[in-house]
Amino acid sequence: MEALAETKSVASLQTLPGDDIRQLLWRFADRFELQMLVQAARNVARGPVARLVAQGGRNSHEWTPDKAALLPHFDESGITAVFLDPEQGGFIAGPKNLALALVAFELAWVDAGAATCSLAGNLGLSPIHECGIPEQRAKYINAAAPVKPGEKRRQVRAAFALTEPIPFAGVETGMLAGKVRVAEWKQGCEPMLQVDKRGRFITNMGFANVVTAAVDSDDPRIKGSCMVILEEGDPGVWDRGTPTKKLVHQLSSTNDPVFNLRVPASRIVGGYTVKGGILIPNYSHSEIIEAVFRRTRVTVGLMTSAKLLSAIEPVILYQRRRFRGGAGTPGTPRFELGIQQKEDALHRLVDIWATGEASASLGFAAARLFDELDPLEKEKNQWLADKQLAGRVALKELAKKQQEALELLRINSRPVGEREHKRAEELQADPLVRFVTLDSLANVLCPACKLWNTGHGANMMREAVSLMGGYGITEDCPGFLGQKWMDAQLEATYEGPEAVQRLQLSITMTTELFRAQFEQWIVEMRRMASSRPGTGACTLATAMQLWLWTLQRVQTATDADGAKLYHKSRQGVTFPLADALCWLLAARQFIFDVVELAAKGGENPVLADNLAGTVSFFTDLCHVQSARAAGEVGRVCAELVHGYNRHPAWDETSCHACYAAEELQTLEGIIPGIDGSARAYADVSEIREPHPFKAGPCARFDGLEAFVRLRTKLDGCLTGCRLAKDRAAEALTKVMTREALDYPA
Repeated sequence: MEALAETKSVASLQTLPGDDIRQLLWRFADRFELQMLVQAARNVARGPVARLVAQGGRNSHEWTPDKAALLPHFDESGITAVFLDPEQGGFIAGPKNLALALVAFELAWVDAGAATCSLAGNLGLSPIHECGIPEQRAKYINAAAPVKPGEKRRQVRAAFALTEPIPFAGVETGMLAGKVRVAEWKQGCEPMLQVDKRGRFITNMGFANVVTAAVDSDDPRIKGSCMVILEEGDPGVWDRGTPTKKLVHQLSSTNDPVFNLRVPASRIVGGYTVKGGILIPNYSHSEIIEAVFRRTRVTVGLMTSAKLLSAIEPVILYQRRRFRGGAGTPGTPRFELGIQQKEDALHRLVDIWATGEASASLGFAAARLFDELDPLEKEKNQWLADKQLAGRVALKELAKKQQEALELLRINSRPVGEREHKRAEELQADPLVRFVTLDSLANVLCPACKLWNTGHGANMMREAVSLMGGYGITEDCPGFLGQKWMDAQLEATYEGPEAVQRLQLSITMTTELFRAQFEQWIVEMRRMASSRPGTGACTLATAMQLWLWTLQRVQTATDADGAKLYHKSRQGVTFPLADALCWLLAARQFIFDVVELAAKGGENPVLADNLAGTVSFFTDLCHVQSARAAGEVGRVCAELVHGYNRHPAWDETSCHACYAAEELQTLEGIIPGIDGSARAYADVSEIREPHPFKAGPCARFDGLEAFVRLRTKLDGCLTGCRLAKDRAAEALTKVMTREALDYPA
């Protein structure tokens, strides 16, 4: 009875999470400039952006004056300047991945097209920011700052032109129809280039005056591919092209432009060298987009997270009010709860909320990781430059650092009393060891965030729309949920479709350094389960162990025909394992964020009354999400481990372990109980039947005993997950909400 009373007294969620909660979860409670940025972006999103959507601004493909009026709002609020350093007109010093992620999140809470419109300008400048020479950065990035009163200059509005007008544009970023050739190369003078580029789905082209375009050489005097800076006003053709007839993101400008321009070779992003009369760009286009996309993909993933979390309040309001105006009076369950009287509606909303939180946790963790990685990457580049290392030689030197990073991980995995502290301190003080360690994580977290947040997020947005009934697919649906569902489909394709992310993961998740860290995470989750058992951390640890066992198995195993399983062409193996890993990464980070909230929330007096209930609710959401992740991992791993073995047939080879019913009856007199045991563990053919009525003898698990034990253990680890879901569902019926959303419908 005491235990029952204790269970009933557990605090429950009182209000929807506010800024104080989010700042702790996503680790910017101590950064006042980011808090102010969030407020500024929110004011734009829930003010002019929301009003434009409500007035039908999404009903046209063209870049209209009303849409263009958003640009000054971005400038005045500081959104435009977030990308810039203080000396360039910005206001945030140092890395800005988290800052840009927060801006994207706030804008996408209302409309992803507006978020894309803002972020695409940064994307257009990113090649210059990441790989440009100092003169290019000074000219173009400085000019992107909003024009101050009294200044007489044109503000740079940038676009990024990668895809081509070929069938299924954007599927293969290595195929470039855009060409560059030498137009003129006078003795002792800078070469002049002729750039011919026909872009497709190019964001910001309705108003951009600078474009960074990917092109391939069409001239033996130019080696390979590169990116070139194009300016409106360059000699030749600058045709913005026709607007793309998108069904989504209509508040961003998307066109199919045509460029045929003559520009100086100094416009090649990152500069060039000349050897033997051949112009050699310092960076290929693929090297530049790798540097750019590994950061910007995170912000796109968070745009879908914002949609999911923004759907919670509209769905709750709809569910509770569904039957008002009909039978039922105030105070009755029908009037007060509406659809929330039904468990199914509540459970589905819990799944949506848990997905939104886990995807946001994964996305913001990746953004913070890049903030930590960026300065280390600059140190790495400087170190290589000082030693004049490049190409394979540089890779060999970094490989040595990876071995040192593995050494540090091995030292830290030992009991404290057995560690070599002096050696550990030496390795920890080496910025290159830290760089290769974080880089191995970034190479996994970035594609995982983009893949899972947008892919699974789009599926869950469909769930959110379905919970609104027919209202969900109307233009005036509260929270614009139908439009957000459609927008999510495009976000899953942005900056490389899902197959691109899975392919990258299939390579990066198998590196020795990532795997060593993953093994430590399993131990870490076990310890977390000891202190926070309600989070589902123990379930997640077992799922992580099962995934790792399966990965190691398929890397050495073959299928029934003797063909290798883990190979880049066996995407039926590599891609599902990549998907399963994403589930684990998101659930793991969600647990860490909730633990952070529990640990630091007490320091904020504003949270004193609601903290216990919020932590309790989020803990249950963690348990729900961990169980769902475990289920996905178990399914994928079982299919891969068993699915490539040929099922036994009724032949002499497979029937040696079968019994006949007559044989068992005879043996029963000699070995009492063998009949029951045999029927439990083997195939038995009944009298006058050649074999049981099924496909063949049951498959055996020879060599797979460890997997079978792990899979059984994982099923048992799901104990209690549905009770957590019930508690979370009940909390949804009691949480207080506003009478109306804080932006128009």
